[in-house]
Amino acid sequence: MAKEMIAMLLAGGQGSRLYALTKKLAKPAVPFGGKYRIIDFPLSNCINSGIDTVGILTQYQPLVLNEYIGNGQPWDLDRLHGGVHVLPPYQQASGSDWYKGTANAIYQNLSFIERYDPQYVIILSGDQICKQDYSDFLRFHKEKGAEFSVAVMEVPWEDASRFGLMVADEDDRITEFQEKPKNPKSNLASMGIYIFNWDILRKYLEEDKADPDSENDFGNNIIPNLLRDKRKMYAYHFDGYWKDVGTISSLWEANMEVLDPEHSGINLFDDDWKIYSRNSGMTGHRISAEAVVENSMITDGCRIKGHVKHSVLFAGVRVEEGAVVEDAVVMGGTVIQAGAVVKHCIVAEKAVIGEKAVVGGMPSEKEKGVATVGPGIHIGNNAKIGPCAMVEHDVKDGEEQW
Repeated sequence: MAKEMIAMLLAGGQGSRLYALTKKLAKPAVPFGGKYRIIDFPLSNCINSGIDTVGILTQYQPLVLNEYIGNGQPWDLDRLHGGVHVLPPYQQASGSDWYKGTANAIYQNLSFIERYDPQYVIILSGDQICKQDYSDFLRFHKEKGAEFSVAVMEVPWEDASRFGLMVADEDDRITEFQEKPKNPKSNLASMGIYIFNWDILRKYLEEDKADPDSENDFGNNIIPNLLRDKRKMYAYHFDGYWKDVGTISSLWEANMEVLDPEHSGINLFDDDWKIYSRNSGMTGHRISAEAVVENSMITDGCRIKGHVKHSVLFAGVRVEEGAVVEDAVVMGGTVIQAGAVVKHCIVAEKAVIGEKAVVGGMPSEKEKGVATVGPGIHIGNNAKIGPCAMVEHDVKDGEEQW
């Protein structure tokens, strides 16, 4: 059975700007929002939009990501015909190779797309936080008679030079593409989410493969080639929540925005557009009588005896008596021991913050950073970690890092 549209999800990113958080973890597998991982968002968008066939292209540190995806059951993607398929690079008759770029990754999986003979293919990013109805995007693509459409968001003009920009006419037809220009002609930033007619996608991927000078990238090669040939290209305006969480600061900010859904635009409590995730299997959380919890997200298996304010705690976090956690993102299985103070920081999975240790704090205007403790790190008793420190090794009792 042919599918009207299938999704190809690019999930092989290294996420090097997340430093310790992605040292052994693919960026799409990074925990987010208390009970999710980043990849939960595009997968949930797919099933909520009626897309039941998703190819997930993995490459960097795929073990945890592959294990998490499993057979796709949490997102109702465990299908006999379609469903979710993990697509790592593999050896072919012409030799084996890593995915060289975004376009090359899709090219190496043309045979997967051909199995379903779709009319349309949507290309998604596995490293963004976004709630989007792809069926509305497809409706726009059809109404315009487009061969290629890209989702765009208006960004402040002063930030426009940081993005790939689409210049479009009054009918939303794309007339020019600018990649991070010094003098932007538009403030329509590409979200890196594309819909192609299948025959057009195949044609341009095959031509790109045959070009020895190509970088095999959608932004640098495929889109300019479509413009060169005057293809029917349109910009779809998206006005919902979208954030590239590619840096420590942006990841921390997005987690904090989860706690203020009325103003931030990201509502994880929306029953009409649920974000699905794999269940931790832990018991319910427990908040002791002496604990104080204010405006925070406390998830499965947490045990709280201290003071938690404006923070996101993932499954199995323990905050002992007298400990203070404020403006923090604390990932699964971490222990904050008695009397410790954890503020304005990200603490990765299965870390231990020793008794009366101090981690993070509000940085000065010059510093502008977020303290980060890597996975499995032990911060010793009475240790002090500065507001912008990146901790990737155990810290001894009383030691300081700034």
